[in-house]
Amino acid sequence: MERYWQLLRLFWSTALSAELEYRANFVIAALTSLGGLVGSIFGLFLFYRTGYQFQGWSWEQALLVLGMFTLLQGFSATVLIPNLNKIVTQVQQGTLDFVLLKPISSQFWLSTRTISPWGLPDVIFGVIVIAYAGRQLDLSWSSYVLAVPPLILGALSLYSLWFMLGATSIWFVKIYNVTEVLRGLLEAGRFPIAAYPVAYRVFFTFVIPVAFLTTVPAQTMLRQGGSIWLLASTLLAGVLLVASNRFWRFALRFYTSASS
Repeated sequence: MERYWQLLRLFWSTALSAELEYRANFVIAALTSLGGLVGSIFGLFLFYRTGYQFQGWSWEQALLVLGMFTLLQGFSATVLIPNLNKIVTQVQQGTLDFVLLKPISSQFWLSTRTISPWGLPDVIFGVIVIAYAGRQLDLSWSSYVLAVPPLILGALSLYSLWFMLGATSIWFVKIYNVTEVLRGLLEAGRFPIAAYPVAYRVFFTFVIPVAFLTTVPAQTMLRQGGSIWLLASTLLAGVLLVASNRFWRFALRFYTSASS
């Protein structure tokens, strides 16, 4: 385990050194993130401006969900997109051969090899929105702490789904559109799951678990729903992590390498 931590520090330090050569990109990323957040808040405001509210969710509570979504969006831009979207390229160019020859887990290498600081503005803005909404709701510090475990579990679930989609490139090679479909579906996490009709709630809970990414952490922070949702989030994240590893091992049986 210590060896993997050392590799992770080496991976990320070299990646940040390379990315920070273009520091103006951070300003552009921050402005882009701010524009996206303003648009999301405006879209949420359109629902609430006439006094309407999602079932059981006030304006401030809905802002919590939006903050969770923005935070996870930043996590995706920082870690998932720069790593997992490159699996397709690795298969296409045959450089996956070199990854498989390394004396470490290929899944670990593919998932953590690089990091992008350009997703950090979303992380920062997400924290600001959550802090603002929490202050308006008079939430204690313990409520913020309670939201951390389900948020981490949601990030692990998102990673597992994304990695399994990336692994299908071994069969289909070009799957960029598939990952874009997943990202599009995850946009539903901007709003509380109660905002959608019953059929969509079922879909976004049991098929594409969007509810566990944003709504469940917000509910935990608000001390709603009890421990059953946290238990479900733990089970979901554990199952998906194991499934992603097993699926990757299964997919590698069909990988013929660039030289064969």
